[in-house]
Amino acid sequence: MRRYADFALRHWRLLGFGATLTFASSFGQTFFISLFSSEIRAEFGLSDGAFGAIYSLGTLLSAGVLLITGPLIDRLDLRLYATLALLGLSGAAVLLAGAESAALLILVIFMLRQFGQALPGHTAITAMGRYFGEGRGKAISLVSLGYPLGEALLPIVAVAMVALLGWREAWLSFAVLLSLIAAPATLFFLVGHGDRHAAYLADLNRSASGPEHASADRLGDFSWTRAQMLRDPRLYILLPAILAPSFIFTGLFFHQIPILVEMKGWSRTALAASYPLYAGTVVLTSLAAGLAIDRFGAVRLLPWFLPPQMLAVVVLMVSDAPWLLWPYMFLTGLSVGITHTMLGALAPELYGRRHLGAIRSAYTAAMVFSSAASPVVMGLLFDWGWGVNAVAALLLLYALIGMALSVIAMRRYLVPVPPPA
Repeated sequence: MRRYADFALRHWRLLGFGATLTFASSFGQTFFISLFSSEIRAEFGLSDGAFGAIYSLGTLLSAGVLLITGPLIDRLDLRLYATLALLGLSGAAVLLAGAESAALLILVIFMLRQFGQALPGHTAITAMGRYFGEGRGKAISLVSLGYPLGEALLPIVAVAMVALLGWREAWLSFAVLLSLIAAPATLFFLVGHGDRHAAYLADLNRSASGPEHASADRLGDFSWTRAQMLRDPRLYILLPAILAPSFIFTGLFFHQIPILVEMKGWSRTALAASYPLYAGTVVLTSLAAGLAIDRFGAVRLLPWFLPPQMLAVVVLMVSDAPWLLWPYMFLTGLSVGITHTMLGALAPELYGRRHLGAIRSAYTAAMVFSSAASPVVMGLLFDWGWGVNAVAALLLLYALIGMALSVIAMRRYLVPVPPPA
């Protein structure tokens, strides 16, 4: 922990910027939106499958648009890019608070996912990958703590605000928080950013002029474009494993009320109370993963990020006993802590930093597509009468295939390959 404390003191401004964005992204994340699923379904008369379809459509639109908005971070000033993302998220919260039709929900979900799930996290992790070389794992793990912090605090806040104010008024309050606190905070943390960016550009130019551009320890010394990355056959071996967490995690969290409360009979209050355990596990795992990445590299950790999620799925299949909620949330926290940190460090390690925004937007868009598919797929399976165990078995099979492919991908990525001409 001493290494983290010293590192955080040296780089507190940039780390604070990233953590603010990852925390703010909670308002567009599935775990948070799903807390309002009962109220939204009742308000607009939607079934699980219908709301899942709307949610997936809005998410798919967000993934497509991210291929355009994501690379803009390589060209726009970071301060402007982050501010626009947070103001867009605030606007989405206002629209949801005033929504009067199910059709408008498609636009609302699109905005929540684009300006919430996609852009704040994309901005934070891209900035860490761009401005840190050594210490990148620690930087990503520290800013990723904003995710579990939001997951630990905001469910309790949301439940309380709905009880006190109503769900629409709660979303108006979130909009005020984002526009008047979060957006100014990011600008404060980026004071002096111009000098940092100039140093980054100078470092890129020095690397490009050197005689050697890659080694087994610094695979990311090559600078690939997004088009070159998409022609890399190794990517498609790795892709199923990369997409597995977003598909499994999003589907289970989106349908957590139907699965955990309505089907398994676990208490909604206990579910909200279990989030601190989940979040604490994410924190500790993320910190450990950051140190491991700085020591071994993200590529070598590839085979290890799916097994905890697989065990969490197994827990769902074992029994309906209420106490199993706690190991389920613990194992999910292990998976998310490793995944957030490892996938954040993977892109710059494999494909370099010069076009990192464009490359990460492709990664992120693919994961968003995956997260868009799972709510509607699981919702339809539940509508067709599938039980928890049958759905969990399907998820487990997918994760096993992804893990096997990640082992193959790790071996191929450990050999540095220059980008195609």
